[in-house]
Order: sequence, then C-alpha cells, then structure tokens
Amino acid sequence: MSTSLSLIQTPSRLSRCLLKSASRRFTAPNYCIFANSLASSSSSSTSSLRFVRSLVPSSTRPFTSSTALMAKSDAAVVDADASMDAVQKRLMFEDECILVDENDKVVGHDSKYNCHLMEKIEKENLLHRAFSVFLFNSKYELLLQQRSATKVTFPLVWTNTCCSHPLYRESELIEENYLGVRNAAQRKLFDELGIPAEELPVDEFIPLGRILYKAPSDGKWGEHELDYLLFIVRDVNVHPNPDEVADVKFMNREQIKELLKKADAGEVKLSPWFRLVVDNFLMQWWDHVEKGTLLEAADMETIHKL
Repeated sequence: MSTSLSLIQTPSRLSRCLLKSASRRFTAPNYCIFANSLASSSSSSTSSLRFVRSLVPSSTRPFTSSTALMAKSDAAVVDADASMDAVQKRLMFEDECILVDENDKVVGHDSKYNCHLMEKIEKENLLHRAFSVFLFNSKYELLLQQRSATKVTFPLVWTNTCCSHPLYRESELIEENYLGVRNAAQRKLFDELGIPAEELPVDEFIPLGRILYKAPSDGKWGEHELDYLLFIVRDVNVHPNPDEVADVKFMNREQIKELLKKADAGEVKLSPWFRLVVDNFLMQWWDHVEKGTLLEAADMETIHKL
C-alpha cells in the first residue's frame, strides 16, 4: 500500500466522528486525524465538505507527541462508547442538531453526541432546538411511548408521543410557520412509530408553545433543549420501531392521572420534559383538544423557562 494514498469521505460515511467548532476532529477505530475542512469550490456549506482519512497503516506512521495525544483521545472515545447500541451510536455521530440561544435564534450546529454530553452542556452552555409531539386520536386519547432500552438518554421512560430534534438541514431550518419543526416531527413519527407521512400532513401539527429546560439523564448524558410543543388530532396506524420504542399506549385523562401517581410512587419513570408539560399545560390544553379550539391556546411568543 502506498504511504501517500488517501481517501476522500463525506461525513455521512464516517460512523464515528466528533465535530469541533473551528476544525473537524474525527475519531474511529484505528485512526484519528485533525484536519481543517476542505470545502468544494462551488460551496462552503456543511453539505459540501469533504474530509481526508489517511490509509497509512498506523504502524508505519511517524510517532509524534500529537500522534500520542490523538491515540489516547481515540482510545478514550472508543472505550467510553463501547456499550452504546449501534443504531443509537450512528445517530449520535451523524445527526447534526441546531444550536440556538435562549431567544431561539440559530447560532450554529453540533453533533447529537456533543449536544447531549452534560460536560459540554455545562461548560459551553450548548442549547439545541427540539420538539415534542402530543398526538390524540378521535376519542381524545393521548398516545404515549416508552423509550427503548437502547436509548442513550432516558431509556425505558414513558413520555409523550414523539420527542426529537429538527436537524441542521434546509427542510428543517425553515422558520416560516414553524415548517422546519413540523417537517422534523413528520420525519421522526415515521422513524419511531412507523406512521406514514400521508397520515400526518405537516399543516395539521399545531404549535402551542415553547419551553426551555435542562435535565441530566445520568452522570454523562442529559438534555438542554428549547422544545416546541406540537399537538395534533389524527387517527393513525402505529408500527413502533423497536430500536426507538419499547411500548406504546393510548391513555385518557384519568389514565394519565393514574400514571402520574405511579411516577410519584416510583413505580414508573417519566421523561422530565413530559412531566414539565403535564404539570404546567397539558390538562388545560386537553380541554381545547376536545373542544376543537387548540389555536386559541397557542402562545408562540413566550419561551417558558422551566
């Protein structure tokens, strides 16, 4: 093998990468390099970036202090994430979340991995945009899901219908009529619950409000989100993806109240964002669901810091 041979790869084909703000650092088994982004001549956007991966066998590379530092860092990342589920690992490194300030203005983007590290959340105050969908059927029952055991944050907790992030891509950055967040919600409801897009027209999602919250999951992972609360009333076909969802259940108001009692008694676990919505908004908004007056409840001017 020629020692000068190199391979151009796009970020989507690197399954293990850590993105840094000014330059890109990639870590993966058997290699780790630091390199500035090489943008194509036609565009400087993220989608056009290309990165160089050396194909020189590690045993033939010159050993320097930088090599030692990179090898040590690479080993630490591999070790720290050795138990992470393969599907969740791919999403953590490939998905780019939208970074915002506390007024919900876009300030950049970073990997899902970095956005959920409590160390980075605390040190760099990383805040990313998110959404939480509350889907009701024609009986006005709310669809809940139990997150899968392989989820990196808050595994096996019960939560609202779907909770995720719009990604740093054109279709999910659209601010007008909150279309970016609505597009992301439609995408993830198919990914997680198998609900076809045609059953969930994007204009049927009603944004009712925004909350800003921070919540640790364990010693390493957590959430710091500016969360859009989207309500929709539709009868849908649900086919849960086991990589994302352990269980689903439609619940009426009384069943939700019983679930809260069980959570207070430590019998079940609820996601922190779901509990915040339940305690502050859900029951009064449920009245509007039943009356067909959800638009009257909407307040997208306020960002509730909870």
